[in-house]
Amino acid sequence: MKMTEKERRALIARLGNLPTQVEQAIDLLPPAQLDMPYRAGGWTPRQVVHHLVDSHINAYVRMKLIATEDTPTLKPYDQEAWANAADYKMPIKVSIGILIGLHARWATWLESIATDTDVWRRAGMHPDDGRLTLDDLLTRYVAHGDKHVGHIRHRSQKSELSG
Repeated sequence: MKMTEKERRALIARLGNLPTQVEQAIDLLPPAQLDMPYRAGGWTPRQVVHHLVDSHINAYVRMKLIATEDTPTLKPYDQEAWANAADYKMPIKVSIGILIGLHARWATWLESIATDTDVWRRAGMHPDDGRLTLDDLLTRYVAHGDKHVGHIRHRSQKSELSG
């Protein structure tokens, strides 16, 4: 995927704003709702917030590898196994703090390279997804954040309907 600088900067701004979106969605939930899945078989809002941190840390590292190495291998991970780890039961405030710092750094770095067309042409290789550019990953992780904020909001809407 190739995008214009204007499109790229708009996505970078959305990425930078994700922690605010997550906080606003979480603030609408009564505490008891944090551990209730948004759908049968789905993750809880607590798991979603912790997952966003793990996923976006991986994405940040993948993007930095692409920018600094020649066609790096982008390592996958088992997100379901991670979602069942003990740290996913921690208070979400911990992960929201990480998300705030991570996204501030990520958006600042991306903004600093927004006009560097040579960097945005670079790519890494993912064993499952093949060749991925920085534009591909930017688009993917903005959509990923939006999707999970939607899951949290869906849980809060269910809470309002049943309350």
